[in-house]
Amino acid sequence: MKKTNAKRVLMAGLLATMTWLGSCEKDSEASLSEVESREEMELVTLQQADEAEWIAEEVVNMAEEVYAVEELTATGKGIPLSGFIPECLTITTIRTNGVVEKTLDFGQGCETPNGNRLSGVVFLRYEADMEMATKTLILELRGFTFNEIAVEGGAEILRQRSNAAGNPQSEVVSEFNGTWPDGEVASWEGNRTREWVEGYGSGFWGDNVFLITGSQTLIRRNDVVLNRTTISPLRRELSCRFLVSGLLQMSRNDLVVELDFGDGSCDAFGVLTYPDGSSETITLRRFRP
Repeated sequence: MKKTNAKRVLMAGLLATMTWLGSCEKDSEASLSEVESREEMELVTLQQADEAEWIAEEVVNMAEEVYAVEELTATGKGIPLSGFIPECLTITTIRTNGVVEKTLDFGQGCETPNGNRLSGVVFLRYEADMEMATKTLILELRGFTFNEIAVEGGAEILRQRSNAAGNPQSEVVSEFNGTWPDGEVASWEGNRTREWVEGYGSGFWGDNVFLITGSQTLIRRNDVVLNRTTISPLRRELSCRFLVSGLLQMSRNDLVVELDFGDGSCDAFGVLTYPDGSSETITLRRFRP
């Protein structure tokens, strides 16, 4: 009888120990899961997504700048040349059957006024009628690099000459692929609205300001997917290399965070806020033109 009780006590002890160990293991797994979820929003992914968005924005901006010269010349509603189109850029124009085709050739390397180095060709096509209230611009990259990043793809730009506020506005649908100098690759696509709120036709590129809304999806190596959606408009001042304000919501798998670009200062920093309310300041972009 005593031996049987002893066995029961021993078994109960073993079961309790196993239960405690299992509980510890679950707690450990939960803690690990939290850490892994936080690491899903790794800095290199955030930086690459910001770089990708910057490339798309700069390419579209250059195309719109070239188009604006012709629009302003035809309508007389501003000064056509802002000084943003670099002298090293060769522009060839062909007009056929009411269609304008422009080849923007940056050669082996051409630097823009805001410090980006481009090479290769941007091909641009649109209807020649400058009296149209809206117009579609087709953009295609050919042998193109942006600060030594090889970029392929293109965009469709639905340009509205004057929105309800009286500003030029574009709806941009884009798809790009990029190969970084270190071998990193990514593809990204976006749908965004780009409103030209200041500086249109002023004759000086440095006072140009845009408000950007919409979304972007970045796909990195190993099917790492990051989705970015605008919560409050992103403010792009052409004189600055970075977004100066605005708020993004970003998600990867089940983790959703917010990225705040600041209060208007021109800097490379953003504040990343996690679901638990904690936040950290991060440095955006790995390259500096």
